[in-house]
Amino acid sequence: MSTRRIKLSDQIRRAVDAAGVSRYRIAKTLRLDCGLFSRFMADKSGLSVKNLDALADVLGLDVVARGPVRVLPPAKRGPKPKRKG
Repeated sequence: MSTRRIKLSDQIRRAVDAAGVSRYRIAKTLRLDCGLFSRFMADKSGLSVKNLDALADVLGLDVVARGPVRVLPPAKRGPKPKRKG
């Protein structure tokens, strides 16, 4: 039986809801656009790594890996297209 992993963004959303502080206050503390934060909370958009770091600091969260990190190989790139010129 496999266990379903919870996405990091979903874990952060749960932490925001459990913080006991309004979403508005969190957004203002982060100096983040309230609409952007609202879209993130509704899973309609993402946040930059910089904003996620700041949010984790405000909420007192640490990101912890649960085992070896699997890094995917870099994507193979084809030849550069020739410029017309």
